[in-house]
Amino acid sequence: MSGTASTTRGTAGGTAGTESARNTAASTPVGRMRALARAELTLLGRSRGTLFAALFVPLVLPLSLYSAAGEMDLDEVGLSIGAMILPGAIGFSLLFAVYSALVGVFVTRREELVLKRLRTGELRDVEILCGASLPSLATGLVQSLVLAVGCALLLDVGAPQAVHLSVLGLLLGLVLCAALAAVTSGFTRTTESAQVTAMPVVMVSMLGSGMAVPLEVLPDRLASFCELLPLTPAVTLLRGGFTGNLSASETLFAVATGVAWVLLAVFAVRRWFRWEPRR
Repeated sequence: MSGTASTTRGTAGGTAGTESARNTAASTPVGRMRALARAELTLLGRSRGTLFAALFVPLVLPLSLYSAAGEMDLDEVGLSIGAMILPGAIGFSLLFAVYSALVGVFVTRREELVLKRLRTGELRDVEILCGASLPSLATGLVQSLVLAVGCALLLDVGAPQAVHLSVLGLLLGLVLCAALAAVTSGFTRTTESAQVTAMPVVMVSMLGSGMAVPLEVLPDRLASFCELLPLTPAVTLLRGGFTGNLSASETLFAVATGVAWVLLAVFAVRRWFRWEPRR
């Protein structure tokens, strides 16, 4: 009997210890964001339209770049087809898997009063935004890696000449797209209009940030203007990482421009992000 009682107490103690560990993990910022990200991932899996736009569109759009690349004189500007397509493909992933998807996520959760309820608990505002963004950010990251491997195999793209630039460009793009999505959601009234309000950033970035058309083939004045667009620094660093042709001054300018956009976007989020539906 004493052995049975001892075993029972041991089991109870182990269960209590496990529950205590879970509660402790859930009470930390990382634990709270992980729990929110897990719930958001479940909801994301139920939205077929969002999944299609996030998973398949970025993988199909690079095919159009391949046909367009054949009509450009890339050799004259020192670019190969792979060096043009790969950064553009990753840029598409940032736009659709991260930016567009998160605009819909933030607006939908706001209109469903999810964000308002979350703010009444232990979660801080930054934890709510980061936790809700994690599934889309992870999708964009995985897609970028898949695209890099695919282009390496199909287009004979070699290893990056400056890996640190490619990594920096990808991280900069992920953070900026999440912040821009939060800003855009503040000006979006309904879930149905989320794709419409996201379209200006998508179109301007596709055409002017070096995704569909490299800045190297544009007229100098137009290229100088496009260098100041939000996602141009990320694409520039990605392309420069693979080609190794980015000078120190060009790298510094791209990093400074990208960081400036991130800081501006964070300020805009604090100023215009809406936690409750419009009245």
